[in-house]
Amino acid sequence: MLRILVVEDDAPLRETIATVLCADGFEVDTASDGRRAIEKLQDSSFDAIVVDIRMPGLDGPGLYRELAARQPALLPRIIFTTGDVLSDWVRTFLEAVGGQQLYKPFDIEDMRRAIRSVVEKGAASERRACGAP
Repeated sequence: MLRILVVEDDAPLRETIATVLCADGFEVDTASDGRRAIEKLQDSSFDAIVVDIRMPGLDGPGLYRELAARQPALLPRIIFTTGDVLSDWVRTFLEAVGGQQLYKPFDIEDMRRAIRSVVEKGAASERRACGAP
């Protein structure tokens, strides 16, 4: 069973995402901010990490920087979400890190595609690390 961590400060949205992903057969854990996410990432492994850009405390970019320093292998598993499409710093950050991005409000099928993409890339990366094509 694939494990997903949803990091979102908006409780109703966080729970909605978790409910939908659970119904899709994923095992889902949640965190309300980047600090809680780091705690969970130290104790468990996840196949995909859905991270809101703007959160109080440790935000999405801060979480990304922490993971880059502590657990860089997790970076390709991150899917960033944001409702802020106008801020230059958000756009600059997302362009710099690349990867999967979802703009709120997003369609749940877009999230499913993003999750499949990071999981497939992770599996391909693990196969290459083991010497498989």
